[in-house]
Amino acid sequence: MKITIKAARVNKNLSQKEAASLIGVSKDTIGAWDRGKSMPNAKYIPAIEKVYGVSYKDLIFLHTKDA
Repeated sequence: MKITIKAARVNKNLSQKEAASLIGVSKDTIGAWDRGKSMPNAKYIPAIEKVYGVSYKDLIFLHTKDA
């Protein structure tokens, strides 16, 4: 089942601040991922999978140039 990165975070009842702390990035970075302003660096994928409880291949990243 495909799910957006924001929905994966929300489904775990994590705030942007909590997710940022667990993944090791800033709250602003989580917000940018949620809004599609940027995509996670590959080094954060294992942490995202662990924290959000979802496989990377099931995540949808809404990366847009104009976001």
